[in-house]
Amino acid sequence: MPLAAHDASVPVVVDEAKCIAAKGCTVCVDVCPLDVLAIDLVRGSAFMKYDECWYCMPCEVDCPTGAVKVNIPYLLR
Repeated sequence: MPLAAHDASVPVVVDEAKCIAAKGCTVCVDVCPLDVLAIDLVRGSAFMKYDECWYCMPCEVDCPTGAVKVNIPYLLR
């Protein structure tokens, strides 16, 4: 699995201002079937550790604060 190069290059982007992982939330990590999301304990927010997204959407749909956004490629819409 390729490591995600940087935040802007990955399909799943987390708005750190909205993410409540620092308060113990792990919903997006828990619902990802590929285990590609993780919590950055230093920043206190979730991030995509591997760029292997299936665009299945539970991370975005289940996020209680709307912090997670899945950028679906145009050809898959």
